[in-house]
Amino acid sequence: MDFGIFLLMQQRNKHKTSYEILRDAVEQTRVADELGFGGAWFAEHHFTNYGMCSSPLTMIAHCAAVTKRIRLGTGIVVAPLYTPARLIADIAMVDQLSDGRLNVGVGSGYQQFEFERFGVSIEQSKQRTLEMLDMLELGLGQPKFSYEGEYYRQPPSAISQRALQSPMPPLWITSVDPTFVSRAVRNENHLFVSGGDGGLEKLQNTRALIDKTARAEGKDPASVKVGLLRAAYASDDKAEVEKYLDCSRYQRRVALSMKRRTAQIADDYQVAETAVAGEPTLDESRALLPVGSVDTVIERVIAEIRTLRPVHYCFQTQMGDFDQKTMLRQLETWSKVIIPTVQQEIANDPPYAPANVSELAVA
Repeated sequence: MDFGIFLLMQQRNKHKTSYEILRDAVEQTRVADELGFGGAWFAEHHFTNYGMCSSPLTMIAHCAAVTKRIRLGTGIVVAPLYTPARLIADIAMVDQLSDGRLNVGVGSGYQQFEFERFGVSIEQSKQRTLEMLDMLELGLGQPKFSYEGEYYRQPPSAISQRALQSPMPPLWITSVDPTFVSRAVRNENHLFVSGGDGGLEKLQNTRALIDKTARAEGKDPASVKVGLLRAAYASDDKAEVEKYLDCSRYQRRVALSMKRRTAQIADDYQVAETAVAGEPTLDESRALLPVGSVDTVIERVIAEIRTLRPVHYCFQTQMGDFDQKTMLRQLETWSKVIIPTVQQEIANDPPYAPANVSELAVA
């Protein structure tokens, strides 16, 4: 069980340039490494201010040079927007540059606005991603490979760059779509899920889906490696907590407007923030998320870990227009207080034993 940070690198308004936002992300990653965090994840987005990192692999190659131990992950690469052979080679090369510290998070994407501008059909994204996952495992795991799919074809090819991790960097599939969950379980990939703005009930439902899928695939549910992403913030300063919740709401609003194709984009790439019908109030979010006093956050993080049983827990740092210096102090709070307390509390927890494990299907 380790902890990490997730960096979306948003430009809520233009008081910060993209250069400053990227430099802040690098600084947070460097500090997280010094403080002993296990991982840092970098999102990929294009054409809007929702995220200013267009290439998480490039970001990782840079951050690898200023860190020593922390694992660095793509959170995610939007698979359908890539050429398979190029992505395979880039992953292998960045794994070498990071001294084998690369985690490869892969997803199918959801923003039509991005897909249109890459000339890719979002309706094909799911099947393209499934084929891409197959190709990544072939191209990274074998000295020579070929592929014949519905969307991708590769003649017999040898990728000259080979990953340092053997046979390849860990694959983290970021979806709760049953098809992707089945694929991850079947191939023993990691699953990377988000609690969104939900609480324990949502995490319970996610765990139940994983367990059900594992049994259907003839696997032990306890063997599935899961990562959890949360919006989380700990402080006795109510104004800081309120600001973090406001940034979390901003992120949700923009994400939903992009997903639902209702986004209003002005000034070239700035997405307007508009309220979403039925969205949680800040008080409702405060009650569901691991935010609040240090003791409150510790209590909720422990409860979430015991509910989902992840191997990795990460929280969002760089989102909205949250203050950089304040967030760096937050990293220290997690490193020196929250993480040690949580680790101590869960250290003697029994291994995960899902209900009806005796009914595990025979492969």
